[in-house]
Amino acid sequence: MIKKNGEYHSYSPYVDEMDVWFSFADEYRILSPNSYPTRFLSKPFKSKDIRSYHIPFIAFNSFLMALKSVLVLPYILFQMIRGMLWANHIHFRSPGNVTLIGSIVQILFPLKKKSVKYAGNWDPSSNQPVSYRMQQAIFRNTFLSNNIKVLVYGEWDNETKNIVPFMSATYYDSEKLPFKKRDFTDKLKFVFTGAMVVGKRPKLTVKIVESLIKKGFNAELHMFGDGNLIDEVKQYVIDNELTDTIHIYGNRDKGTIKNCLADAHFSILPSKSEGWPKAIAEGMFFGAIPISTRISCLPWILDNGNRGILIGAALDEATRTIEEELNKGNDYLNVMSEKALNWAQQYTLNRLESEIEKVVKDG
Repeated sequence: MIKKNGEYHSYSPYVDEMDVWFSFADEYRILSPNSYPTRFLSKPFKSKDIRSYHIPFIAFNSFLMALKSVLVLPYILFQMIRGMLWANHIHFRSPGNVTLIGSIVQILFPLKKKSVKYAGNWDPSSNQPVSYRMQQAIFRNTFLSNNIKVLVYGEWDNETKNIVPFMSATYYDSEKLPFKKRDFTDKLKFVFTGAMVVGKRPKLTVKIVESLIKKGFNAELHMFGDGNLIDEVKQYVIDNELTDTIHIYGNRDKGTIKNCLADAHFSILPSKSEGWPKAIAEGMFFGAIPISTRISCLPWILDNGNRGILIGAALDEATRTIEEELNKGNDYLNVMSEKALNWAQQYTLNRLESEIEKVVKDG
């Protein structure tokens, strides 16, 4: 959390959700680093009466950074204990280095009401960093983590009683649009919304649409988002003479993206890892058929291919899968589109607010 012009700013999706949590509290304080080494899409909190327990940024991805993090650990523990002593409800956003420390400290406060928003991939069978696994293990353990609800994306078998399926949202009930049939024999409109980073595979997205065009499909791709790969992706588009069909916009406001999704045929995100696939859910909300890799809770969201297209990470396989689905025709694809819309429109900001209120008030 960073202070700019007298206001606290943080990562935009986090701000949107925390403003909802704050609306059910009389006072609220945030413990977080006050500086970050990388750029991210930020916005100010609507909530203005925030008090902060500032701590240094920590990481363990290099020897010097790990050494610095160990040296400041006593101060972080001091600030964390101060915050937990003050609060009557402790909320964590996980996974993260600070939350790993917090997951251990919260054991000392078994009578405090607590909640965890696990924003990453909860899939027990997935390959994840050891620190993530540690946080999952501690929060899953009902002896170590007492009086706590762990909000996770998707439904998973054989979980402990404190693990609660939880969905995020972007749009209100008032923003729902009725299902509108699309013509899948016309120009196909693909939309990518996500960070232009390795984990989201933006270059693979471009190559998939390029491959479909080479196979004779009339298609275009609209890409929203920023990141360290954006220049590389732009150069690939130029080098391969795709500027008439691949449009890269960088970061844009919610309204612009919403307008683009409203008549899109597909929302595509072949990422390596996801918690809540916000971009996919946003497209589904307007009937854009989701195309994603088989990771995290995405097979559950896409009902194993009944309301979306699950692809592999290899270009040839991904293109072949999409081509096979396209060849099934207009009626088939419109049924899939309507199923996607009906599922996504269950999860609105109105429902999110109601679910958060239950967690805050019921404990």
